[in-house]
Amino acid sequence: MSRKNEHPAEENPEELLDLKLDEPKKWAAGIPAVYEAGKDVLGEAGLIRGMSGLFHMNKKGGFDCSGCAWPDPDDDRSPIAEYCENGAKALAEEATTKMLTGEFFAQNVVADLAKLNDYEIGKKGRIAQPVYLPKNGTHYQPISWDEAFKKIADSLNSLKSPNEAVFYTSGRTSNEASFTYQLFVKEFGTNNMPDCSNMCHESSGVALSETIGIGKGTVTLDDFNNTDVIIIMGQNPGTNHPRMLTALEKAKKKGSKIIAINPLHEAGLTAFKNPQTIKGVMGISTQLADLYLQIKINGDMALLKAIEKLLYEAEMESPGKVFDNEFIKDRTVGYKAFADALQQYSIDELAAESGVELSQIKEAAEILKHTNKIIICWAMGITQHINGVDTIKEILNLVLLKGSIGKPGAGLCPVRGHSNVQGNRTMMIWEKPKKAQLDKIKEVFGFEPPRENGLDVVESIKAMHEGKLKVFFAMGGNFLSATPDTVYTAEALRKLKLSVHVSTKLNRSHLVHGEEALILPTLSRSDKDNVNGEDQFVTCENSMGVVQMSKGILEPISKNLLNENQIVCRLAKATLGERSVVDWDNFAANYDAVRDAIAKVIPGFEDYNKKVRHPAGFYLPNAARDGKFEGTAFKGKAPFTVTELPDHKLADDEYIMATIRSHDQFNTTIYGLDDRYRGVHNERRVIFMNRIDMQKAGFKEEEKVDLFNHHGGRERVARLFIVVPYNIPERNTATYYPETNVLVPIDSVAQKSNTPTSKLVIIKIKRHTANNEN
Repeated sequence: MSRKNEHPAEENPEELLDLKLDEPKKWAAGIPAVYEAGKDVLGEAGLIRGMSGLFHMNKKGGFDCSGCAWPDPDDDRSPIAEYCENGAKALAEEATTKMLTGEFFAQNVVADLAKLNDYEIGKKGRIAQPVYLPKNGTHYQPISWDEAFKKIADSLNSLKSPNEAVFYTSGRTSNEASFTYQLFVKEFGTNNMPDCSNMCHESSGVALSETIGIGKGTVTLDDFNNTDVIIIMGQNPGTNHPRMLTALEKAKKKGSKIIAINPLHEAGLTAFKNPQTIKGVMGISTQLADLYLQIKINGDMALLKAIEKLLYEAEMESPGKVFDNEFIKDRTVGYKAFADALQQYSIDELAAESGVELSQIKEAAEILKHTNKIIICWAMGITQHINGVDTIKEILNLVLLKGSIGKPGAGLCPVRGHSNVQGNRTMMIWEKPKKAQLDKIKEVFGFEPPRENGLDVVESIKAMHEGKLKVFFAMGGNFLSATPDTVYTAEALRKLKLSVHVSTKLNRSHLVHGEEALILPTLSRSDKDNVNGEDQFVTCENSMGVVQMSKGILEPISKNLLNENQIVCRLAKATLGERSVVDWDNFAANYDAVRDAIAKVIPGFEDYNKKVRHPAGFYLPNAARDGKFEGTAFKGKAPFTVTELPDHKLADDEYIMATIRSHDQFNTTIYGLDDRYRGVHNERRVIFMNRIDMQKAGFKEEEKVDLFNHHGGRERVARLFIVVPYNIPERNTATYYPETNVLVPIDSVAQKSNTPTSKLVIIKIKRHTANNEN
């Protein structure tokens, strides 16, 4: 059943689908995961094309999954399948045989397409040729590549300043395309290069750069095989990084303990039925979490301080038995100030603030007390808060107390959400490039790059809204559906003179556009990339700093597609013309030439072309992984940080809402309408509530409600949601994004990182009325 709505932000639907509820699952994967994966792949790509893609996904000599950034094993990759259910669904999306040609666009008015929901839009198929929407036009129409590049070049060259353009990047973009993209943008004259990191792990990058000297994690996959304790905070691996479950299962078999910290009880943190084992096929699960700490939303800081306080008291009772005092003395600064500040807190108050029973916190401290082989993992449940940077620094405080960094089986693991989002940043896709990076660009290429910082995502949206930006260029992604404050962002995008999207499939961002708009269709990760008769490969960097090759094997669905690197290079030639000092033709024709240039500019990529041809790729240098905190402000030492507890004051009728993924989606790509792990079927417009809250407010199960946010004095509304009782702390709620991104205020951001606070939104809930009067 199709649901229509009038505004492309999809905040005001006219009807709901037929919701079905059952009991939430207590385990993840199993045979149902195999069935769902196979159903999607066969349905979209067919038997031969689909199975060929699956066989080569994440295999040596094959292509990297376009989904999450969880690393491939170095040596023990599965001979059966090195992918998960959601990875298979990602392949189904890009390997589909459904094509959108000029005929499709001629038959469909843009305004009508915008009335579809995100699931319906995404299922239309692959875009097969470049299309253009003229000013006041109602339909996209075919355009040649040369004409498209000329239109973009004319628009860029007509700007009063290069800073009137902004160039966004999605995490799917390869290292090679990312490098040429940022090179073009810098030669054009701006650092306006927001990326999806601004909305996810920017808080991690800021916190880690300031404390350990590098904005990346410090562990390898092998560390998971040699650790004693794995702490998973603000992350749901069963849905967001399913291949991580295999690593957790291996760790459990070797005796590791797992502590899960999350406001919701998630199947993927509880147990795993590995469908590649006889045990898993038989329905026998491996228990994952030994201890599940169900905190309040944003109760992580209080919980960490409570654990630290208990460990401190144990250390005072048995000096040298709990903390790594030698490590603290030789490798850190600020311990005394940290310890003094910690004593100001009451353990009972910290437990109450966290929402976790003190007895459970004591159990966690006991697990950690006598080992330093500890890995702490986190994701958006930590980063997308006002205090996200400080919470990550508090995670580091715990790690420093135990000396759990720079040694086997220990360290920090920010789990990235998109397959090359970390590689994008390594390739200098960043609005705040470092002086040394810019100096190297000048040395190698001979032009003076711009030195002033550019705009991040939130700053770009505000600048569009104020009319300061005229051209928006997106290298992948679904900008409108990924960003906060959807109605505000849609208004901003409509003020542009030109919006351009490099895409594989149709998405909502193509339908909310500037005065003119272009869609440039590109190859997917699984597509063969043949340039001048030779099959090319690209490279990606995973969450643990491994760079490896990715070579597509499927025939592209259209001969009118270009790879991202060629799109960049041809656009650069059209825009910069004779004033460019870069050999764009050479880069367009040969990825090896791009990699040779990368090797000259970016540390760690020496002999890039040689090293990346090794089947398992290579690790980038990571001083913190080796226990060296270079680049900090403390002469090679890591600082303890004194942080504050967050203070959330709610009115009697207010709740805290976190936006989350369903199991049937990856970021803004909606694979289906089911969330089987949470027991929700055939509907996405639901709000998970505590039963006690429902009783107090007088809401019944499956009652229809509207959601409101009033941050900054402006009312934001998400209409027509269904109340679903769930195991979630009181006064806490959860909803799926992008449907409730409309409620995330553009001005509510994490301190220092400017990341939207999508995991903590203050809302009011009112009964839905047919005339929308609340």
